[in-house]
Amino acid sequence: MEKGVEKVRDFMKKEAVLCIALGLAILSVLWQPVDKNYLGYIDWNTLMLLFCLMAAMAGFQRLGIFQKTGDFLLGAVKNTRSLLLILCFLPFFFSMLITNDVALITFVPFGMIVLQMCKKERFVIPLVVLQTIAANMGSSLTPIGNPQNLYLYSQSGAAVGDFLLWMLPYTLVTGICIGLAVLFQKKEKVEYSPQKSNAVWGKKRKFYFISYVVMFLCCLVSVSKMLPPMALFFLVLAFLVVADRKILYCIDYALLGTFVAFFIFIGNLGRVPAFRDFFARLLTGHETLAGVVSSQVISNVPAALLLSGFTDKWESLVVGTNLGGLGTLIASMASLISYKQMVRQYPSLKGKYFLYFTLGNVGMLLILLGVYAGLKVIK
Repeated sequence: MEKGVEKVRDFMKKEAVLCIALGLAILSVLWQPVDKNYLGYIDWNTLMLLFCLMAAMAGFQRLGIFQKTGDFLLGAVKNTRSLLLILCFLPFFFSMLITNDVALITFVPFGMIVLQMCKKERFVIPLVVLQTIAANMGSSLTPIGNPQNLYLYSQSGAAVGDFLLWMLPYTLVTGICIGLAVLFQKKEKVEYSPQKSNAVWGKKRKFYFISYVVMFLCCLVSVSKMLPPMALFFLVLAFLVVADRKILYCIDYALLGTFVAFFIFIGNLGRVPAFRDFFARLLTGHETLAGVVSSQVISNVPAALLLSGFTDKWESLVVGTNLGGLGTLIASMASLISYKQMVRQYPSLKGKYFLYFTLGNVGMLLILLGVYAGLKVIK
């Protein structure tokens, strides 16, 4: 009995965000009984795509791809500042094309591995915090960078050039701030000797390398809406069951469960008339701030879906929901991806990471709100 209680306690400590999300979801059922609308809450496409991406990244890691890339990178840089700049701006720029979710799933574990390789793990917290900010705000620039942008872009009918200009000032300022934040980190010499590869599979390495490259490319094709996520999911699942079942044990199912629980909580919250009426009143003339505030509670993608039904001020809503991705841990669901990877690798740093994440995100949000206020005065 005591061992069972201890296991539950350990699980709750390890998966605190999942437990909180489940608690909120269960609480929301009290005011909104389960019905057929529940299935509509869950973004199945996102869940299936996350599963496939995690499988591809686990495959790359077992192949030693991250280590080989890290060897090359560490051979090219001379100090920690140069290293951190590269590791932070990779998700910043790539997220503009492959979305913030994909960028974080790809580059957060890569960054951790690189720091481990050169024995600079003390920089892991500032790195992951800055990578998360970089991915969330880098992705805000383009219509395909994140889900809410894709939705609002299609709803607004805006030209691509106009959309880029809406977010360009905030993206530029974020890039400058990330660069300055890295320069404030202690400059240390990077010394590294290439290590023996930890790759597996031996003679079948080429087959698995091609398979996981194709899998990752198919994920990118699916992000661009050219391949249905459901078709991709069943193809990936079939491949793993037949060819590489061990990867199935590398998937972070707790992260997928966290997303499901938050989808249920947010869906139920959006069906509360008082909640919807409150945001309808809050929105008029304050679209950007309403986007920021609502994103802190229900995350920016549901906020964009909810608020778009009350206004046609598309520029303000785009700016608000993108800036709203900063702040709380759930302001952008993509932030949960980096958080989960961080605490999974370094469980003892969970509290410290959360503190630095909150301070960094709130600080960046306040700076960008200052930019918004300045631009509003100029206009």
